[in-house]
Amino acid sequence: MPDFSDGRPCRILSLDGGGAKGFYTLGVLRELEGMLGKPLCEVFDLIFGTSTGGIIASLLALGTKVQDIATLYEAHVPTVMRCRTPSEKSAALAALGTEIFGQRKFDAMKTGVGIVATKWVIERPMIFKTSIEQAHGRTGTFSSGFGVLVSDAVQASCSAYPFFERKVVTTDKGDVIELIDGGYCANNPTLYAIADAIAALKLDPSQLRVLSVGVGVYPAPKQSWFSTMRWASMLKSVQLLQKTLEINTQSMDQLRHILYRHVPTVRISDTFEQPEMATDLFEHDLDKLNIVRQRGAESFAKQEDALKTLLIGQA
Repeated sequence: MPDFSDGRPCRILSLDGGGAKGFYTLGVLRELEGMLGKPLCEVFDLIFGTSTGGIIASLLALGTKVQDIATLYEAHVPTVMRCRTPSEKSAALAALGTEIFGQRKFDAMKTGVGIVATKWVIERPMIFKTSIEQAHGRTGTFSSGFGVLVSDAVQASCSAYPFFERKVVTTDKGDVIELIDGGYCANNPTLYAIADAIAALKLDPSQLRVLSVGVGVYPAPKQSWFSTMRWASMLKSVQLLQKTLEINTQSMDQLRHILYRHVPTVRISDTFEQPEMATDLFEHDLDKLNIVRQRGAESFAKQEDALKTLLIGQA
C-alpha cells in the first residue's frame, strides 16, 4: 500500500455487481483506461468489486488490460449464462475461474483489493482483501485473501443463489465457510471501500478520489405469451433477484451520499428506458451485450470532464 502521509490522494475504484451487465462496466473502463493511458492497477490504490464487479476488479488488480477482460467476457459469459441449472452454472463458473485465475492468490495483486461475498450461515459480509493495512482488527491472524485462491473468492462473490449453488471455501486457518453472492450485502461496494480508506488506512476524507461504476438500469425483459408455466415462474424469480440487487445498489449509494457527500466521487450508472434495452443479469445474447457495452462507453463520455478533474486534475 502506498504511503499517503504526504497528503497524496487515495484513488478508489468501486465496481457493482450485475452478472452479464458487467459489459456496461467494461464499456466505461475501456474509455477510462484509454484516457489515463496506463493499466488501471497503476492508477487506483483500492479496487473493490462485487459479483461480476469482483471478476473485473480482480483481473484489473492483477494487471490485466480492459480489452483483454472484454475478450474473456465475450468468450465465456454467454456460455455461463446459458446454463439452465444451478449446478451447471456453478460448474461453468468454476471452470472459467480456474482458466483465467489459475492458482494465483491475493498476494499476486498489484494494488489493494476488496472482493465482496456474503456468509450464508451467519449472514455477514466476507471481504477478500490484499493488505493487512486494510484490516479493521484481528491483524494478528490476517492473511491476504484469507489464503483462498482468487478463483474461489470470485466464484463466491458471483454465486447468486439460488440460480448458482452456494460456494464453500476453506481458509488457511482451516475455517470452512459457505458463501453466496456479495450483492446480497453490498451490490454497490463503494461504502466498504471508503470505510477501508478512512477507518483502516486512517486517511482524511479529503484525500479520497472515488469512482463508482454500476452496470446501468434497464427495463425488465417481457414474458412471451408462449412461455410455459415453469419458465414464467423462473422469469419472476429472476426479476425478484434483479429488483433486490437494484434496491441494494441504490440504498448503498444513497447512504454513501448522506455519510460521505464531502468525499469527491463520480458515480456512473445510467438508466435506459427504451424497450429494446430490456435485459437482466442472465443475458446471453452477445449482440445485446455489445450494445450494453457501447452504452457504458457513452456514459463515460458524459462524465469525462468530471473524471479528468477527479483523477488527473487533483494529482
